[in-house]
Amino acid sequence: MFCSEKKLREVERIVKANDREYNEKFQYADNRIHTSKYNILTFLPINLFEQFQRVANAYFLCLLILQLIPEISSLTWFTTIVPLVLVITMTAVKDATDDYFRHKSDNQVNNRQSEVLINCKLQNEKWMNVKVGDIIKLENNQFVAADLLLLSSSEPHGLCYVETAELDGETNLKVRHALSVTSELGADISRLARFDGIVVCEVPNNKLDKFMGILSWKDSKHSLNNEKIILRGCILRNTSWCFGMVIFAGPDTKLMQNSGKTKFKRTSIDRLMNTLVLWIFGFLICLGIILAIGNSIWESQTGDQFRTFLFWNEGEKSSVFSGFLTFWSYIIILNTVVPISLYVSVEVIRLGHSYFINWDRKMYYSRKAIPAEARTTTLNEELGQIEYIFSDKTGTLTQNIMTFKRCSINGRIYGEVHDDLDQKTEITQEKEPVDFSVKSQADGEFQFFDHNLMESIKMGDPKVHEFLRLLALCHTVMSEENSAGELIYQVQSPDEGALVTAARNFGFIFKSRTPETITIEELGTLVTYQLLAFLDFNNTRKRMSIIVQNPEGQIKLYSKGADTILFEKLHPSNEVLLSLTSDHLSEFAGEGLRTLAIAYRDLDDKYFKEWHKMLEDANAATEERDERIAGLYEEIERDLMLLGATAVEDKLQEGVIETITNLSLANIKIWVLTGDKQETAINIGYACNMLTDDMNDVFVIAGNNAVEVREELRKAKQNLFGQNRNFSNGHVVCEKKQQLELDSIVEETITGDYALIINGHSLAHALESDVKNDLLELACMCKTVVCCRVTPLQKAQVVELVKKYRNAVTLAIGDGANDVSMIKSAHIGVGISGQEGLQAVLASDYSFAQFRYLQRLLLVHGRWSYFRMCKFLCYFFYKNFAFTLVHFWFGFFCGFSAQTVYDQWFITLFNIVYTSLPVLAMGIFDQIALDTSYWTFINHVFIWGSIAIYFSILFIMHSNGIFGIFPNQFPFVGNARHSLTEKCIWLVILLTTVASVMPVVAFRFLKVDLYPTLSDQIRRWQKAQKKARPPSSRRPRTRRSSSRRSGYAFAHQEGYGELITSGKNMRAKNPPPTSELEKTHYNSTSWIENLCKKTTDTVSSFSQEKTVKL
Repeated sequence: MFCSEKKLREVERIVKANDREYNEKFQYADNRIHTSKYNILTFLPINLFEQFQRVANAYFLCLLILQLIPEISSLTWFTTIVPLVLVITMTAVKDATDDYFRHKSDNQVNNRQSEVLINCKLQNEKWMNVKVGDIIKLENNQFVAADLLLLSSSEPHGLCYVETAELDGETNLKVRHALSVTSELGADISRLARFDGIVVCEVPNNKLDKFMGILSWKDSKHSLNNEKIILRGCILRNTSWCFGMVIFAGPDTKLMQNSGKTKFKRTSIDRLMNTLVLWIFGFLICLGIILAIGNSIWESQTGDQFRTFLFWNEGEKSSVFSGFLTFWSYIIILNTVVPISLYVSVEVIRLGHSYFINWDRKMYYSRKAIPAEARTTTLNEELGQIEYIFSDKTGTLTQNIMTFKRCSINGRIYGEVHDDLDQKTEITQEKEPVDFSVKSQADGEFQFFDHNLMESIKMGDPKVHEFLRLLALCHTVMSEENSAGELIYQVQSPDEGALVTAARNFGFIFKSRTPETITIEELGTLVTYQLLAFLDFNNTRKRMSIIVQNPEGQIKLYSKGADTILFEKLHPSNEVLLSLTSDHLSEFAGEGLRTLAIAYRDLDDKYFKEWHKMLEDANAATEERDERIAGLYEEIERDLMLLGATAVEDKLQEGVIETITNLSLANIKIWVLTGDKQETAINIGYACNMLTDDMNDVFVIAGNNAVEVREELRKAKQNLFGQNRNFSNGHVVCEKKQQLELDSIVEETITGDYALIINGHSLAHALESDVKNDLLELACMCKTVVCCRVTPLQKAQVVELVKKYRNAVTLAIGDGANDVSMIKSAHIGVGISGQEGLQAVLASDYSFAQFRYLQRLLLVHGRWSYFRMCKFLCYFFYKNFAFTLVHFWFGFFCGFSAQTVYDQWFITLFNIVYTSLPVLAMGIFDQIALDTSYWTFINHVFIWGSIAIYFSILFIMHSNGIFGIFPNQFPFVGNARHSLTEKCIWLVILLTTVASVMPVVAFRFLKVDLYPTLSDQIRRWQKAQKKARPPSSRRPRTRRSSSRRSGYAFAHQEGYGELITSGKNMRAKNPPPTSELEKTHYNSTSWIENLCKKTTDTVSSFSQEKTVKL
């Protein structure tokens, strides 16, 4: 309570470096993570308190108390306490086991090592011991322990590169920049230990893209923004080391603020059981009242005749009071209609289903030896009722691997494989790839199967050479050599890495760069180009260009970008080549490849000098600077000559397309929620066949404020529903039930397939109370929904929106820390053991290694678990009603005296021993598999085994030996032995069994014969197939193609052009340029501010199209 009140009062955070004593007075949270519920001391009281909050446990505890009252109890106390203790013990063991694994995962994270500056020297400290204000050293490829203010790094000017895939799902690297005053500290431990700056900043919050604060040091103040902060969950990349000061730790970090709270998840079966228990308890009360009234009537009319024999004193008991006592007696006797063993059996069945998931070899990923894991045992049957799936993109649908697959150069496709008849064939493992081993600097993992491209290079085709030269020059890649002398590329975008690696393997090797030059090796010859200008990428331009001068003095502009943009810039003489390349691009897109158009332009020296002078003036302008620069870029990027196009595969995980198709056939809607760019997400949508050309319409919502978003939603609804429907304006919220009924009616009237695409900025406005109903109504009518640029918290909000207003069972699947909040919010959370750490797995209910296993989890295990549980409940309640109602009927023959027709041990053991095995066998092993008959080996063992157990216990309890030990508890000596020698007993058993079974058998036979289900029909077909010859081998699969244009393969961040030309990310080891023309006069002091300013994803032009044009 004190901590929460303290946090509420916190209006700003004040942190002093290297001063734990100063920071401790603010009582900031430490870096320890807690997800466990108990410890050794609190487990027993808290767990018992939680268990007796359950209605069933409290109900049986009350029954136990009633049984201790001799006036009303005709059963001994052990008939209730034995099952109750068993249930509580089993549940406690399960809870303790779950919490043990939570402690284990917490310790795994908390015990990670980090280098902390303490007492003027670096010491290894556990993460949990890191405090706010500490200075930490990070090394390359290391996870960030807390939210840090970057102080210095190994890179020039205090730069460092971080991968934020855990936070936003993007694999492209982000740049972070230390203040110049702190970057001078370098790796000098003594200077870092003397650093005593004070940071005053915002309080802990969940905004990943914003940070505001001020650093006060040496009598001066320095503004801090998000580019100075490294967040927990990031990974340091391409940077040898860096130092940072802890600002937020543990639960206060932005990652943990976005993680959401762990919620107790219950299945619909649990809710149904609770409802049934309440109804049955009401039914039990009614039976008790009927029997109590009967007892009062019997006592008043007939009971007087028996008082002599029962030794009652006259007037000692009234008939009403006798009825009152009888009511409670029958409540105790008839309590077996809601047996506590029901909950034990349910837990055992769920545990068995969980082990089936863990043992499923078809969900075992052999490459990394990762099995599927059911991390909870309480949600299995809910898997069979999923209606909505919310999936991350990066690492969940894709592998985070970009591969150069095809290209079109001067109207000819390279990358296809043809047979002897010149027919296009599929690439198989038997096909020999191009041998790059002769090239010493080739990438060994790169594979290309078309030998024609190498032949064209050897023949000196000028267009092919120019194409590969462009790939080696026009990019933002940085190069370095490792200790073994191997060339290593530091890529900010995986797309660019694939293109530069392809050029490298074909003989055009990017070697190094300076702010003014680019050096490449062209077929063994080292060539240095002067970099004259860098026309950077952004989401409006959708292209990037460079202007270089070769050693011969020729000035050329090389450009690559989205074909829809670049084709408008071409010279009219490219018309024929443009038509050919467009066809090739459509073919590439049909295979789900990401494409870029490639073009160049020869520039006149005089014209370039005039243009360059205007660019310098624009850079120096104080007003409309960006507009003037954009205009100059447009002016020079015209009359381009088309070279061709590239096709890069953003590799989907194996089986993604088939899985999504089958889940869609099961009427499950799949929504993609990703932090990645809009174009990238749309492209993956087409690659997965979630978006297709056959769709009637694709709605793009990209408004920048609530009014624009509301209007775009209304227009989309008008296109979807037609003009005649009266729409709500978003301000009137229907009652939940009416809204659900309305949506279901409308959904049935929708014909055709539609898709909705919305970005994070628009989603923030759409989730407001007066707009979210319009959003939900439109989204639920669409076959596919793609939400781009969303924060982790927005992912959870979308899931909660569907849960609340659609009353549907939801599943969220992801592989990174940015997916944790939606995994916790959904009814079922699935974590993928991918490349982004284990945060998603630790927060999930189920985990496995590949998205394709989701199909088997839902359609096999989920369906089996649901049907098994439903059949188990029907069977269980049937046998208990049959068992309990005998007492009700017997009450009419024993004067409503609450006498039992069974002995106490039979009542005690009926559910937990005698009849437990058959229902458990059906609940665990019953299959819907079409080729499985009901009477298997397991059925025989459990049915006949139960009968054998019954007779064994019966003879033991009626034996002389047990009577000699416990004469009061087992008085029926020899009863079973003498009774079972009578023939009439066996005749009654046989007739009762036949009379009970025959109607069921006859009903099932007639139903299968006259009204067979689909399962029955297929089972007959399978039996016929077994008698017939074996089926022929399968035909090879052909990949479905689409004419839809693919998204351009450009996923990196704007601003890297200025970063490269400013030289701030390069070590000063090259001589300065020799001529004035060779310099590009950017304002080097403003590049980082421009980078911060331009990170917002601007897609306003994209939203104007009715359908997505990539």
